[in-house]
Amino acid sequence: PTPTPWPEQFHALLFQNSSGKLSTIDLWYDFPNGRNFNIIHSQLGSTLYDLEWTNGTSFYYDLDAGSCKTMHFPVGILSPDWLVSNSTYIGVEKVGGFTCNVWSKADGFIVYYEDVETKRPVHWLFFTGMSQYVMTFEPGKVLEDEAWQAPWYCFDSEDNE
Repeated sequence: PTPTPWPEQFHALLFQNSSGKLSTIDLWYDFPNGRNFNIIHSQLGSTLYDLEWTNGTSFYYDLDAGSCKTMHFPVGILSPDWLVSNSTYIGVEKVGGFTCNVWSKADGFIVYYEDVETKRPVHWLFFTGMSQYVMTFEPGKVLEDEAWQAPWYCFDSEDNE
């Protein structure tokens, strides 16, 4: 089988376990507008905003702390068909009550689980052991434009970490 390309725009609610640190993530993917937004709600901490643009610029900010870190990743955001080429099909596995087709990408950087029946993403497992379960998946849902603006202090070189 071939992995299903992502819709060009969607919202997903993810449950993440990273070395025992639990969080939920609101993932907003908006490929036509060149942006991706992870709003990471930590179980016992603050909310981290991870705003990514197709030009490779990423802003990591905490509104409560008033902090921001800007980084550049040459890759930019993933295209909807990022998994289609150069992925390795592993087989079928049961995960979280779903029967999934499973692929590995980038020499095991990520293992991707997709529901056999609905073709929706179910689970992502990263080489670090970080695990993300897709709790809800809403194709076509778009975050309003105003929410995509990083705070002013992300653009102030003196205050930007």
